[in-house]
Amino acid sequence: MRLNRVICAVGALYLLVGAGSLFSQSVAEPHKPSPPPLPADRGSDHKANGVAPAQLPQLVDITNSTGIRFEHLSSPEQKYIVESMSGGVALIDYDRDGWPDIYFTNAQSVEMARAGQKARSALYHNNHDGTFTDVTDKAGVGSPCWAMGVAVGDYNNDGWPDLLVTCFGGVVLYRNNGDGTFTDVTKEAGLGGDSGWATGAAFGDYDGDGWADLFVSHYVALGLDDLPVFGSSKTCKYQGIDVQCGPRGLKGSPDNLYHNNGDGTFTDVSKSAGVSDPQNRFGLTAVWMDFDGDGRLDLFVTNDGQPNYLYRNEGNGHFKDIAYTAGVAVSQDGAEQANMGVALGDYVHTGRFSIAITHFSNEYAVLYRNDGDMNFNDESYRSGIAPSTTSYVGWGDGFIDWQNNGWPDLFMVNGHVYPQVDTADVGTKYREPMLLFENQRNGTFKNISHLVGPDIERPRVGRGVAYGDLFNDGRIEIVVENLKGQPVILQPQGGPPNHWISFELEGTRSNRLALNARIKATAGDLVQTGEVVSGGSYLSQPDLRIHFGLGNHDRVDRVEIAWPSGKKETLTNLAADRVYKVKETKE
Repeated sequence: MRLNRVICAVGALYLLVGAGSLFSQSVAEPHKPSPPPLPADRGSDHKANGVAPAQLPQLVDITNSTGIRFEHLSSPEQKYIVESMSGGVALIDYDRDGWPDIYFTNAQSVEMARAGQKARSALYHNNHDGTFTDVTDKAGVGSPCWAMGVAVGDYNNDGWPDLLVTCFGGVVLYRNNGDGTFTDVTKEAGLGGDSGWATGAAFGDYDGDGWADLFVSHYVALGLDDLPVFGSSKTCKYQGIDVQCGPRGLKGSPDNLYHNNGDGTFTDVSKSAGVSDPQNRFGLTAVWMDFDGDGRLDLFVTNDGQPNYLYRNEGNGHFKDIAYTAGVAVSQDGAEQANMGVALGDYVHTGRFSIAITHFSNEYAVLYRNDGDMNFNDESYRSGIAPSTTSYVGWGDGFIDWQNNGWPDLFMVNGHVYPQVDTADVGTKYREPMLLFENQRNGTFKNISHLVGPDIERPRVGRGVAYGDLFNDGRIEIVVENLKGQPVILQPQGGPPNHWISFELEGTRSNRLALNARIKATAGDLVQTGEVVSGGSYLSQPDLRIHFGLGNHDRVDRVEIAWPSGKKETLTNLAADRVYKVKETKE
């Protein structure tokens, strides 16, 4: 490719290559602290799998050093279901300086809400030195609502990422003003009519007009004036003890699809599009993706304790639910599962994205392998995921290549909904450890949670998970929001010096954030596929940059980008260990 010009900036080298469409950011290698030694008994089983204990990175809790002092509120007894479901986290580069910032949602208790008190959500600015500064008050995003989750999108295509917060009582859309502040534009954007218990949300351009549309799933139909009484019926019991009521025994809420009109407003097209959920299922997480490769975005929605939806985009503004025929509605045994968080990833390197879903205790986390043509197969037991997950209540999850070896592993956070389990002999606890499954590169995973340091095994009441390279050094940090107490930021430390490459995409004909743009990267015999996704995990938003671990490959031979507009572009011979900013050509 032809080098046109070089722009120098403090701390980084930017190269403009080709037709003015690609920038690269070369980041100096930071100091990496040595990981704590592994006990001999913890290294032995991993060594038998062909990887020496000393080679395995450790996941280290670095939260205190970042300066983040956020704390999610939670009532001690969790007497109402609405008190146990919040905890979304988003990575958003709101000031477009190339460094991901972090937004945490917060929720008050029923007692606080009835007294007119609010909980403070928080936005933390990335200082580029390993620390963050609380900029919530300046940004104006501290008190959106009884906040549940968060998604990132650029609804007005001005190049500045906006925040969509889901609430117990609707949604709040914050427009990014481009000066470090946000404005609540919910009503003027046409979203003020949503008054339900909104949970998962995702932006995606389902009709290909270059503007990101918005889907919002809804959970239980409840208000502060009609909350069911703790322990009052058969559905308010757990193994014989009194607990909060729901969702079973309560009424669900319909979902909403909002079409982007291209003028700063949305129109509710839920019913005409066929995604309104007339069954009123308990919707939680939603994600857009072209699962069958036909060039149109499909929509996957998880429902708590009920069959999931997989809406195939029929290309005329209408969708058809094919979850049962596709094999993702229920488990392989035909059971309806809790269906909480969603992870999408090409864990077998087929170029197709499979689906992992976390569930309630006494169920197993499910892994649906995408076999193409809208056919999925439940690989939960054959992959090795199921046995380690049945005793936990799972929430946020993600396929994360935290080792940079080119094979995404599967990470999950857990935490019960009933504090009362700690006072009874029911075989489970309120605070639960996280789980990490290593990709064995043959379609199976190995539980290595006990091999990567004590910080992921420390019991917590986990909820949302977001992940991304917070410090632009090639390491993928994992940000966990807990329902009770402070969040956790886990950083990989130690291990082999594997190479990596990242891409930040900007659409022109496509939506500006390039949501659902797909990249295929080839480095020798290592071929990987990634996609820019809004929403997912549980009520959370990962970094919108696409990151690939490369192992010992120091260059990428070929990068193929499939833009949402349908345009395809190819880049060749790219050096590793850089962040490339790629802008879609307008021709």
